[in-house]
Amino acid sequence: MKLFILLIFFLSSLSATKISDVSNIVGVRDNQIIGYSLVVGLKKTGDGTTSKFTLQSISNMLKAMNIDMNAVDIKSKNVAAVVVTATMKPFSRQGDKFDILVSSIGDAKSLEGGTLLMTPLKGVDGKIYALAQGSVSIGGLNTRGSGTESHPTTGVVYNGGLIEREINIDLYHQKYATLSLKDADFKNAVAVQKAINRFYNTQVAVALDPRSIKLKKPKNKSMVEFLAEVQNVDMSYKAKSKIVINERTGTIVAGVEIPIKPVILTHGDITIKIVESDVPNKPAGAMVVDKNLVIGLNENEIYTKKGTTTVANLVRSLQKLGASPKDIISILEAIKSEGSISADLEVI
Repeated sequence: MKLFILLIFFLSSLSATKISDVSNIVGVRDNQIIGYSLVVGLKKTGDGTTSKFTLQSISNMLKAMNIDMNAVDIKSKNVAAVVVTATMKPFSRQGDKFDILVSSIGDAKSLEGGTLLMTPLKGVDGKIYALAQGSVSIGGLNTRGSGTESHPTTGVVYNGGLIEREINIDLYHQKYATLSLKDADFKNAVAVQKAINRFYNTQVAVALDPRSIKLKKPKNKSMVEFLAEVQNVDMSYKAKSKIVINERTGTIVAGVEIPIKPVILTHGDITIKIVESDVPNKPAGAMVVDKNLVIGLNENEIYTKKGTTTVANLVRSLQKLGASPKDIISILEAIKSEGSISADLEVI
């Protein structure tokens, strides 16, 4: 497994961004809908006789068409039972079309060339919000990541969904609205509050907590106009430092300025001592990576200039020492657990 390291520079100082980039409007959200149905027209790649629910579904469908057929008498391999999922966008209106995802739940070998029968799509409340039907395409879903792994039992019906029931969101008559920050942070909540109040030169926004900012609509504007202006307001925003690790591919994404406190760590046959000094030591046989980083190869010691010990330098050092991708990921996780890395670490 190769190790891919993406070092993305995050400014430690505040940077300007639009409020729409860091927050959502409470109540304006996507909704998940789901359904169960059959894909027909497969070329002997559908569910076999071991998928009893598929045979029963075929029998039930035929009975609805006044054809009485016992499930045990059905031997077709051209049909597959599927779960249909989709996302209903906010303010969707009757007649709007959208893409749907079709996934086999039986032992079908492939959904290629199949047609999804009419499928009611329900929300969490059990009500039908959309219908789905159409030809299944597995193109574009046969690869995952950079490999060539095939997944022919999952497909898409492009524009196969049709909205039947709307979810009403009455913004026009509301006097108040609430913004929700994508990441909870006291400083950023206050920054949003100040930016909006400065823009309107009056108190229209108040931070309720590190994530919620309540807004009061000015009398001379509609709520739609007000929210459009608010989302376009510039503010000072500080992104939260994060390290993202994909254990399957060996990819590490981290900011180059994420600091690491001095630590001593032993992992397998690798012993690491991160020692800060005003001038990096240069022991015998040492490898100089740059003016701020020196590696003592004999003792696996990593010396860095005071104030320059970062995740980026550590990863480069571990690569120089010949550590495997699995070792590097394990070391970062251990250092985070010990508390020497303050940034959030997310494993996907």
